[in-house]
Amino acid sequence: MRQLAILFLLAALPSVANADKLVLVAGGGDGADGTEATKAKLIQPFGVDFIHDEIFIVEMVKGERLRTINAKGELTTLAGTAGVKGHAGDGGPGSKATFNGMHSLAVGADNCVYLADTWNNCVRKYDPKADKVTAFAGTGEKGFSGDDGPADKAKFSGVFCVSFDPEKKNLFITDLDNRRIRKVDMKTGIVTTVAGNGQRGVPKDGEAATKQPLADPRAHAVDKDGNLWVLERGGNALRVVDAKGVIRTVAGTGKAGMGMGKALEAAMNGPKHLSIDRDGSVLIADTENHRIVRYSPKDETLTAIAGTGKKGSAGVGGDPLKAEFNQPHGVIAHPKTGELYISDASGGRVLKIVKD
Repeated sequence: MRQLAILFLLAALPSVANADKLVLVAGGGDGADGTEATKAKLIQPFGVDFIHDEIFIVEMVKGERLRTINAKGELTTLAGTAGVKGHAGDGGPGSKATFNGMHSLAVGADNCVYLADTWNNCVRKYDPKADKVTAFAGTGEKGFSGDDGPADKAKFSGVFCVSFDPEKKNLFITDLDNRRIRKVDMKTGIVTTVAGNGQRGVPKDGEAATKQPLADPRAHAVDKDGNLWVLERGGNALRVVDAKGVIRTVAGTGKAGMGMGKALEAAMNGPKHLSIDRDGSVLIADTENHRIVRYSPKDETLTAIAGTGKKGSAGVGGDPLKAEFNQPHGVIAHPKTGELYISDASGGRVLKIVKD
């Protein structure tokens, strides 16, 4: 009887197991600069990165701004003017700069923010301490040239993604219209191509990445082992270029759909962004499926970690797998906390997944 009583008491105790919870970080309101981030208005947030306790957000098209959330949770604009497109302001303060369809951002070892100024065909740099915007890579003229030379003299065509390797020694650039991934050495400023030959197509597994075509490269990320992961929106696939420069397809069927399980049999639909989680797995914004998925290199599977697949806005405060998103564009793990930040682009929100 005593043993039964003890078992009954244990069963009655509340569960202490951790559970994931979806939390609003910014957006969803109408507030302007200086407002609490969760009450402020965001316009198409497409990318997130961090410097210590500060969060940086880039807005695309109708936003055209670089914004920040400080340690107090207040949202302010650092560069650009809402809805104003252009290519001006290099050498001056952020408030005087204009951009054209920024899709991505990345924080460098110098604590400067590197901006994928997509339809200006270039990468620009913002220094938060100096409040200064400068040119970094690309002349702004659409085209392809400049490999093995200085990045600021090179031509790009549709700069959709920028990100650093883990040591932040190289900035990688998704040069979409040229169907290439290119790399800038941060010491020398020299640009080179690391994947893609400029032609459109599905690359052959086991071949040199620089001699193979790419279908529709939208984003990339580099892991600690030197693997370059390439996400193709129109190709509906995830590919990897190993440290030896050899490419292969690891996830997606090549056709739009929504699947899970064995990665090469699991369909995606217009995936737009990826990043590397702290465990080495690949986080993917499966945009048109309105969900976030994870590719595990260890077991070669694709699993959902957020989103039901239904377009909407419900689920904040609850289980991420029961939540709704509206074309999420970005996903990134905070380097210190491990919390996953999601840019819910058409939903006008940035959210994060935390342990309850």
